[in-house]
Amino acid sequence: MNPHATPIMAFSLVLGTTITISSNHWVLAWTGLEINTLAIIPLISKSHHPRAVEAATKYFLTQAAASALVLFSSMMNAWATGQWDITQLNHPTSCLLFTAAIAIKLGLVPFHFWFPEVLQGSSLMTALLLSTLMKFPPLTLLLLTSKSLNPALLTTMALASVALGGWMGLNQTQTRKILAFSSISHLGWIAMILIYSPKLALLTFYLYTIMTSTVFMALNKIKALSLSTIMTSWTKTPVLNATLMLVLLSLAGLPPLTGFMPKWLIIQELAKQEMTPAAMAIAMLSLLSLFFYLRLAYHSTITLPPNSSNHMKQWYTSKPPSTPTAILASLSILLLPLSPMVHAII
Repeated sequence: MNPHATPIMAFSLVLGTTITISSNHWVLAWTGLEINTLAIIPLISKSHHPRAVEAATKYFLTQAAASALVLFSSMMNAWATGQWDITQLNHPTSCLLFTAAIAIKLGLVPFHFWFPEVLQGSSLMTALLLSTLMKFPPLTLLLLTSKSLNPALLTTMALASVALGGWMGLNQTQTRKILAFSSISHLGWIAMILIYSPKLALLTFYLYTIMTSTVFMALNKIKALSLSTIMTSWTKTPVLNATLMLVLLSLAGLPPLTGFMPKWLIIQELAKQEMTPAAMAIAMLSLLSLFFYLRLAYHSTITLPPNSSNHMKQWYTSKPPSTPTAILASLSILLLPLSPMVHAII
């Protein structure tokens, strides 16, 4: 790829995200989503590997279908109500189509099939963008229209996403696919609470972004695309591997780490809304995700490679992790004591 192309794509991603999250008009929000989609496709396919080209094609087709549905639902709503304002989504069929469109863009169950495949065909840093930044504009639209959405539909999709994200992640050996199913599971938690507490949904997304960014940057540093590579990287970067273990446990939601805070607050809010069965179900289903996070953590620190390893011997380097990785890792591990302040704000 031309060296001038990457800054242009990065600028387009920021521009598209900014247009969508700051717009009140449906067409402007749709334009921002399209700019985002067109900017990320060259980054997915830049390696020219057949798998990368396949991932870019799948991404384009699913996002094009979702964008068409967003435009169709907004036009139907404008036809029925005479309003192009995003917050005035009052037509029932438009609400249903819009929920389906955003579920496709976010990768919520039952529209999740494209997401693991696209992540597996992308590089680790492109996968990081797809898992974090690219989720922000659709999630913002969902937050703006949260008062019009169907609670039963969102709750069903959320529970299915947490269940399937945990279940499908159990048998994976590729780190990008594991993190894809982790993303689906976390988006289920966000969708579950979105209608009842939009601020808490946004906080959950921010913390998920911090923790996932740390994991992707750590994996990129040690060039780990599979569990077997993580096993052999302990002698190369012991400090980074130990940090990676803590961040993975934080993603799993174990106290006293940062990831426990959003899950605790979500379950508390669901109990306040008299949704105790849903709270119990989502808490039990998150144990599935806990298993594969523990497996990743186990491979990153506790397992030593056997002597008959087929992997090339890795040279030991004392190069420390980059400053952004260190800052994000600290935030991913140490924010739980701020919970009372966060709870007071929300």
